[in-house]
Amino acid sequence: MPSEFRLRLNRHIFEYDIYNLIRSFFPLAEVKIWYEGETKPEGAFDADFSVDYTDTRVSISFGLTEETRGCGSTADQAMPGAGGRIALRGGDVILKSSLEMDAPIFDWEDRVGTKNEVKRLVYQHLHTLTGQVLPWGDLTGIRPTKIAMQMLESGMTDDQMRTELRDIYCVGETKTELALATVHREKKLIDGLHAEKGYSLYVGIPFCPTICLYCSFGSHRLDAFKDMVKPYFEALYRELAFISEEMKDWHLDSLYIGGGTPTSVSAEQLHELLVELEKNFDLENLAEFTIEAGRPDTITEDKLRVMREFPVTRISINPQTMNQKTLDLIGRHHTVEQTRQIFDLARSLGFDNINMDIIIGLPGEGAAEVQSTLEQIKEMDPDSLTVHSLALKRATRLNLFKDSYEPISFENSEAIMDACAKCAEDMGMSPYYLYRQKNMAGNFENVGYARPGKAGVYNILIMEERQSILAAGSGASTKFVFDGGKRIERAENVKDLHNYVERIDEMIGRKKYGIENYLKE
Repeated sequence: MPSEFRLRLNRHIFEYDIYNLIRSFFPLAEVKIWYEGETKPEGAFDADFSVDYTDTRVSISFGLTEETRGCGSTADQAMPGAGGRIALRGGDVILKSSLEMDAPIFDWEDRVGTKNEVKRLVYQHLHTLTGQVLPWGDLTGIRPTKIAMQMLESGMTDDQMRTELRDIYCVGETKTELALATVHREKKLIDGLHAEKGYSLYVGIPFCPTICLYCSFGSHRLDAFKDMVKPYFEALYRELAFISEEMKDWHLDSLYIGGGTPTSVSAEQLHELLVELEKNFDLENLAEFTIEAGRPDTITEDKLRVMREFPVTRISINPQTMNQKTLDLIGRHHTVEQTRQIFDLARSLGFDNINMDIIIGLPGEGAAEVQSTLEQIKEMDPDSLTVHSLALKRATRLNLFKDSYEPISFENSEAIMDACAKCAEDMGMSPYYLYRQKNMAGNFENVGYARPGKAGVYNILIMEERQSILAAGSGASTKFVFDGGKRIERAENVKDLHNYVERIDEMIGRKKYGIENYLKE
């Protein structure tokens, strides 16, 4: 697989979208962007791409070696929809074409329409050069259902939505149907929440027993930061008390305790946190109260019994995989048998809404390993299943040390994702939310499946950005949402534990500014 590409543009426009499309086709490549007038990057690059804009024309030249291209082609093949031609030159594949725009390229009144035209042209070039068809077409954002939701709320029929997703964004039939099924269910759940003065609350517990190889969250090893747990909770309680007072005239729809791993702390500390939440917020009238219990090796009977003392409606027990060899490799220090035991224990204690997470694309796992995981999960029979496609983010140790894992595959495919969907369907589940991340294995998506009445409300809200979410804890990001998501303002908390504790007044001040200037404007 190629390691270095060169992308030249004559103007600073749509470069981020073009860059992400190239990375969608070549997720392991490094793309060096440079602009006309700058010094051309020197070196042994595997591909040269260029995009030139005039007022009414976009001209594109994409070229890469046959080895880089990795697929067969026919010389002089017509470029779909662009009038270009492929020319083979000394073993290289070069594609040139241009697109005449009906309006000036810099007509900012239709910037979105212009961007869609450019992205579609770039996608068509990369498709022709490589032979690849991306399941989500030229969509590079993390929330493809937001586009479908906008279409639905504008009054479009399902057939009209299918046409637009296909013709404007090049989305394939399977993902189009997934998007439509998801947004219909999302809309029904969103419509049941408080449209006026409703909000959700996220509480972050940034501790874990170990840091998984693929993790990019702001987690801290509990053994190394055990002295910070008490001061962290003290600062967190101050932040929660402030939110409670400021939002007392608003209705709390959903509460989500995440991390890190919330169950990495002791049963006593978990009980103290829940008492503090009960003291400050109305927990009896929530649409949903989720605790992301997460790792089976952190969940005990005492902690589960603590949760049962409070109106917790949903928990997660996340195996990620049911193959022990993979668990050992990625740093999950639990066993497959522990997952089964903890799940059965939670059921016996009365938890009737249990989610399980799995990750597709883990090192060394292919279709057979995923199928084994799915069969074992089907035996446990959870109420919802969240399927994550592995994303190799820069912050993860799995990415930093990926050279050490070159002999191990990172596999995902349409067939694997279809097997996950079939497993969910067999358990009586339907898709209720989805999102994407950059550099995902196979350029697929994360999908949440749930049985009727068991969908994760908070998951929908965080992805669709339809309600303000007040977030407490280190690294927590508050979103102030206006006008159905058309405008969003954020208030970020610092990630470092010591900084969070020492600067808690500043974190509270950021929220105070946001609440006074955004929510109460």
